[in-house]
Amino acid sequence: MRQRQIFGTVFTLEAIVAGGVFLVILGVLAWVLARRRSEVSDRPERPRLEAFYVGALAAFAVFLVAWTAWQNHREHHTADPAPLRVDVTGFQWCWTFGYPQSPAHRSVTGTCKGKDIPTLVVPTGRTVQLRLTSRDVIHSLWVPDLRYKMDAFPHHVNTFTLTLDRAGRWRGRCAEFCGQRHSTMDFWIKAVPPREYDRWAHGGSAAV
Repeated sequence: MRQRQIFGTVFTLEAIVAGGVFLVILGVLAWVLARRRSEVSDRPERPRLEAFYVGALAAFAVFLVAWTAWQNHREHHTADPAPLRVDVTGFQWCWTFGYPQSPAHRSVTGTCKGKDIPTLVVPTGRTVQLRLTSRDVIHSLWVPDLRYKMDAFPHHVNTFTLTLDRAGRWRGRCAEFCGQRHSTMDFWIKAVPPREYDRWAHGGSAAV
């Protein structure tokens, strides 16, 4: 999946940079301590090392911010001028998925009690725009296996796009503590072939 690949690339690079900076800092610290113990001078040293250190950290910071922003743009960029829209509403303690573009005006909800878990149905190979909001408190839509996560706020709409390139079903959950039954606030996201999705969007039941 595109999102998961981008997330893995960014995480790997940032982990390598962070580990390298940490090792360099340890090495410089050890060198400075050893040098100052072996030298006695009445003159204050010129702050060349400190200036180099600050400059190097600033360069790494600028690189990481620019790199992450670029990858974030790649993640959410879509060439599809008319993505499929799904309205996602979190509430205590479950989810509602509305399909305003569906000919049958499909809407999926549940109670998140026992097996009554709603399913977010999307077609494979097509850009889907999720519009998240909340009916009461802050919730967070999270699909761990796909690396998707975004908060849902009351009186506000957050949007992001996703494209799933293969059929499958993945478990999602709320990642923001929202009250007594937060731990049961799960859902499924299911990607199906376009023809199967079209049948479902017109009122069929094959996709769920």
